[in-house]
Amino acid sequence: MTRGRWTLRRTLVVGTSVLVALAFIAMSVATILALRSFAVDRLDQQVREGLSFAVGRDAFGGRGGGDGGDDRPPGMDVTNPAPRIGTLQAVVDADGTVERSGYTRADGTEVALNDEQIALLRSSVATDGAPTTVDLGGDLGAFRVAAATDDGVSVFAGSSQSDVTATTSALTVILVAVSAVTLLVAVLGLSLFVRRSLRPLDRVAGVAERVSTLSLSAGSVDIPDRVAPSDTDPATEVGRVGASLNGLLGHVQSSLAARQHSEEQLRRFIADASHELRTPLASIRGYAQLSLGEDAPMTPTQARSFDRIESEAQRMASLVDDLLLLARLDAGQPLRRDEVELTLLAVDAVSDAQAADATHEWRLDVTDDLISVTGDENRLRQVVANLLRNAQTHTPPGTTVTLSLAREAAEAVLRVADTGPGIDQSVAERLFDRFARGDDSRNRDAGSTGLGLSIAQAITEAHGGSISVESAPGRTVFEVRLPE
Repeated sequence: MTRGRWTLRRTLVVGTSVLVALAFIAMSVATILALRSFAVDRLDQQVREGLSFAVGRDAFGGRGGGDGGDDRPPGMDVTNPAPRIGTLQAVVDADGTVERSGYTRADGTEVALNDEQIALLRSSVATDGAPTTVDLGGDLGAFRVAAATDDGVSVFAGSSQSDVTATTSALTVILVAVSAVTLLVAVLGLSLFVRRSLRPLDRVAGVAERVSTLSLSAGSVDIPDRVAPSDTDPATEVGRVGASLNGLLGHVQSSLAARQHSEEQLRRFIADASHELRTPLASIRGYAQLSLGEDAPMTPTQARSFDRIESEAQRMASLVDDLLLLARLDAGQPLRRDEVELTLLAVDAVSDAQAADATHEWRLDVTDDLISVTGDENRLRQVVANLLRNAQTHTPPGTTVTLSLAREAAEAVLRVADTGPGIDQSVAERLFDRFARGDDSRNRDAGSTGLGLSIAQAITEAHGGSISVESAPGRTVFEVRLPE
């Protein structure tokens, strides 16, 4: 999972945990370094004290006295106490002769240093009394060693760093274990704390998600969801978001209510206007037909005028009927629910189209089975007729138009395909809008109100179906799907 897809909860927990882990690491490193420095300083102090003691006494029987001390084993001379465990001492003459050297083991026995170790001491340790770390190898390991000269004789004293190393190693293990357990507990506690702290934000997001699933494109819309008052405290960041979301939802609902009110007013106006226009249009057509039916002489201009009056009145009456139908469908006027044989309807529609226009080639492609749906037969006939008329109007003569009908799953699928020039994409996006025209992309030989496809869509959706179009040069297909 990429960082950009992390949730806020995960980001907070992981980010804070990393910071806590870095703090533990810094604290542990500082503690270990401080302890090691303190232990080394204490060891250096012991080394200096040992060197001072070795220079100031005859540690190996060759400098300064003590009756009978030369023949006694280490640690048995009452005047010369045994060296500490883990320490070394060496006395080297100016000519390189080793007078005495030894390392005290954990069991109290003393082991002489070999020539290589003596040479390493002489080459690595300055005789200024400052302790230096020297790795003698073998079983001895690292030592802090200091050296001094006395009458040309070099005296070396040192202490093993094994105790310092063991102490720092044990502390490292303890700090790692404690830090790991503490970090685990901190992460768990932080997860619970962050989850609890972000619950108000989750509730606000839940409101937004539920509102986002509502259909707000058309119709009366109610948005009952609101952020709870407990999550709208302006003193908190989440509260400000919740209050802003409530305000936004209120504005959206007011805007949708205003839109719905405007649409209803427009719908009522169209319905009322269409209803009122039907009577005068019928009167105009009647008077035009009456005038043309008389044998009274009239000029060619008068005859042509009456003929155009009748034609335009008929066209306007058709437009008024379409507008009235759309207004009723928009208002949710229920349709008839009868069984409709789509197969017979398709046969009738192709036959009517063939009789009305012989310049196109009309084809019918249906299955042998009768396909029926529940709906309003007259309105479904209007859908098929509008699609065939659309193909006739917007394609040139000689175009092949095929009406096919099939059953797919639980739907009846009706397709009207033509081999015309196709629909321009810019027109296809608004093809089902009211008063949309395809004049820019398809040939027109007859007038069109631009309401045929919008009526077909409204009737199809009122039956619980859908209508779509796919177009390319040489093939345009309108598809209607209706539940059986």
